[in-house]
Formats: sequence, structure tokens, C-alpha cells
Amino acid sequence: MRYFSCSQCHHQIFYAKTHCDTCHCRIGYSAQHQELLCLDEITHEFWQVKHQDRFFNQQQFKPCYNNKNYQICNWILDIKSEQIYCESCQLTHIIPPLNQAENIEYWRQLEQAKQRFLYLAQRLNIMPRPKNHNNDLIGLRFNFLVPFNDQHVITGHSRGTITLNAQEANVIYRETTRINMGENYRTLLGHFRHESGHYYLHLIEILHPKLINEFRQIFGDERQDYSTALKYHYENGPPLNWQQDYISTYATAHPWEDWAETWAHYLHMMETLETAFYAGIAVNASQGQLADLTIDECPIGAKDFEKILNSWITLTFNLNALNRSMGLEDAYPFTLSHTVKNKLRFIHQHILNLAFKT
Repeated sequence: MRYFSCSQCHHQIFYAKTHCDTCHCRIGYSAQHQELLCLDEITHEFWQVKHQDRFFNQQQFKPCYNNKNYQICNWILDIKSEQIYCESCQLTHIIPPLNQAENIEYWRQLEQAKQRFLYLAQRLNIMPRPKNHNNDLIGLRFNFLVPFNDQHVITGHSRGTITLNAQEANVIYRETTRINMGENYRTLLGHFRHESGHYYLHLIEILHPKLINEFRQIFGDERQDYSTALKYHYENGPPLNWQQDYISTYATAHPWEDWAETWAHYLHMMETLETAFYAGIAVNASQGQLADLTIDECPIGAKDFEKILNSWITLTFNLNALNRSMGLEDAYPFTLSHTVKNKLRFIHQHILNLAFKT
């Protein structure tokens, strides 16, 4: 992610915040400008960019409805916009019942993870638009549900609707599920990125069906029965030596899941490398066989994917080493085999060619 700075005090400000940690001025994210802005709160519904920000010249905005009423969202809209919800909240169709305090916190964390996913979608020029009605196959909507009367909420995607179990925002529930499912990595942001993979594959099938043959050559034939494949996976586990062909054990279940897991990892790579670029991170490998690393180009839009891959391998090696120095689990507990790299190349190639643009 880009680094943002406060136009009033010039200290760094963070994407999910509503106020600068240093000077405490109001901040808001304008999706229209892809910028985090420092604002004067003239009235409850009338905010103006601070005069120190000459580029935006005191432009006027209003807060998203969910900020104004629930203090959930930090995105802002142009003051003249007819919308009351920001570009992110327009995608949310169902929220958890707000008569329970924990549900409000779950909703807040879900929206923050969604906004982080959407930030990168904007950067890659694949920002989804809201689903207008049930038969709209191109738009996207999110349903954040909580179990009711002991009924399970199944996280998944169907025809442009992504459903997430709101309890995934509970770290104890999420970690317990991760351990019970034998997963080495499970995060809220990872859920959004994984399920968005199913959505964008859905778009490929509708908008770019000619890509499906190439998809099948790389990921396998998605026409095999999904329920049967998933049942077999849960009963028998992944095949031996699965690491040679897949990014995770869940990716072995079905070509749809292989795609979604690989897609999520591609998004992890691109945003983490973008953050490293803006941080000016460099690695001087004076000892050992690891290559030096100088991230001198933002990966967003970069055509040299081999350079991106090499940077990623070096960066994650050092991230894991730093985590281990703190006694923590690896930040990136995955291995990129030759086959997985080819899958990532396929995704990168078609993102650059705007094959997923809605």
C-alpha cells in the first residue's frame, strides 16, 4: 500500500484511521482520487480539505452514511454526490444485526478488510461495481451474516454475491477454525481476496470465455463436480507431494479453489511489494546465497513479472526471518513451486491486459 502523509503536520497517516495520530485532524479516504485527505469538519455532513493541501484546493466532501451514523467507515464522497454510501459501502448488501455489541465490532473489522481489498482492486483497475439486482451477473455484493438458531453460515461466492461469516472477525473463532481445518494461514483480508477470486473467475466465464481453455490447461477442468471433489478432499486430504503443484492444501480440492487460492496470493504479493516499494526497503545479502533486494519499481502495472517473483522470494524470506526473531509464526508460510509460479504468471498477464475489468 502507498504511504500517506498528513497535509497539516506532514507525519504518516494510516489507511484505516479516521484521525491523524499526531495532530488529530480528521482524515478520510476519497476513492475518486485514491487519496487519504486531511479535512476540516465544517458541519456534521460538510467536510472540506484543509487549506494546507494546495493540490485539492479546499475541495468539499461529505462522510459516508456509515461513518456519520455508526462510525464504521472512513471513506468520503464528493459533496455533490447523490449517493449517501461510499463506493465500498455500496457493495455491502447485508450487515449483521446491530442489536448485539459484538456484531458492530465484527462489522467494523469486515468493512476495514473489505476496504483494504478494494484499495488494491482500484490500483489494479479491477474495482467492482455494486450488484444492481439478483439477476445482475456482473456486479458484486457482500453479505455479512451471523449464525442464527444454530444454522451454519458458509463463506463463499455465488453469481456475484460473496457471503462471509461475520464471526470470522472474532480472532478466537478464526484461529480455532484455522487449527481445526489444518490451515497455516487464515485472515479476514485473506477471505476477501480468496472469495474475490471466485468472483473474477465468474467474470472471465461471462466476459472472456476464450480464456477458459487456457485456464483449464493451467488449473484443471473446473467442470468436474464441485461437491464430490470437496467431499473427497475433506475425507482424504491433499495428495502426496501437493506442494509441487499447489499453493495450499485447499487449492488441491478443485480447480476453482486452486484459482481462488492462487489469486489471493497474487493480491498478497502485489500489495506487500507495493508497501515495500513506498517504504524504500532494501536487502543487502552480504552473506549466504540469497540475492540482494532493491525494490526500485512499484509492482502495480509492472510487466516484468520475473523481477516481481524474485523480489517476493527475497522479501518473504526476510519477513519470515524477522518474525522468527520475535518468536512469531512465519509471516508467509508458503512455497512457490515452478507450477505455482506459472499460475501466478497467468493471473498477472491477464490483469495487465484488463481481462477482468467490469
